[in-house]
Amino acid sequence: MNIIVAFAKSADSQNFKSILNRGGYDGIITCTSGAQVLSAMENLGSGVVICGYRLSDMLYSELACDLPNYFKMLMIASPDKAPSGFDDSVVYLPSPIKKSDLFSTINIMLEGVVTKKKKTKESRLHRSDADKKILDQAKALLMERHHMTEPEAHKYLQKCSMQSGTDLVETAEMIISLSEV
Repeated sequence: MNIIVAFAKSADSQNFKSILNRGGYDGIITCTSGAQVLSAMENLGSGVVICGYRLSDMLYSELACDLPNYFKMLMIASPDKAPSGFDDSVVYLPSPIKKSDLFSTINIMLEGVVTKKKKTKESRLHRSDADKKILDQAKALLMERHHMTEPEAHKYLQKCSMQSGTDLVETAEMIISLSEV
């Protein structure tokens, strides 16, 4: 699972990376700015961001607002900087912290990310009859108008869905609505 460590001071990020490596975590990315974190998250897809209260270009709260679905944030700071008003995507640990607290918190957060991804995947597998009907209608249009096979039409829908960042059913609805124009 992916871990991004982000602190304004590069030395702090490296220290946390070293602690995590000794704890058995690997493939850790270090950052000093929110922009670097956002870029890393885009490339990774899921994981945990460990950060301080302030990065070189933004506060943790600004970064938290841009967290993708499959990322959670662990904010580590002094007790006077404790966050408020965030959902379960932001977890707070007061500094100084114990390694055991850090490791157990990270493990719980990583499990939460994996569970969320599984639930999303399962919900896609169990589509409603109405959604299945929309998908079948869009595939039938593609098969008829573009002489595609059913698997080709399905793959085309998936590709368009990924490129546009929309749900597969939304993509199917767009294709159906465009065919009616």
